[in-house]
Amino acid sequence: QLQLVESGGGLVQPGGSLRLSCAVSAFTLDYYAIGWFRQAPGKEREGVSCISSGDGSTYYRDSVKGRFTISRDNAKNTVYLQMKNLEPEDTAVYYCAATPRLCPFLLGIGYEFDYWGQGTQVTVSS
Repeated sequence: QLQLVESGGGLVQPGGSLRLSCAVSAFTLDYYAIGWFRQAPGKEREGVSCISSGDGSTYYRDSVKGRFTISRDNAKNTVYLQMKNLEPEDTAVYYCAATPRLCPFLLGIGYEFDYWGQGTQVTVSS
């Protein structure tokens, strides 16, 4: 089974930045679209961003547009989520997930994704 491992989470003040990493145990990372999702305590999981396996198209939920940037390094089998201007509402466990299909047009709870990492905690607080 394909494995994904997230890292880079932590505690940051509002307005601060973090970069999350997702290491993927795939022979060719470009075969997969990779999405980032998050889940806060007592809330449903929600899609944050996705980068496609083909032309590298990227997608973001409205609340993070202009603040978060997703990118991939196929040579390192790693996908990144650069998060800037973090807000308390961004506090959640962040998961990366993979699908051999393209990114969905609408980012929901991620039912299109077949493989998931264990998550990394992001806490935004003063």
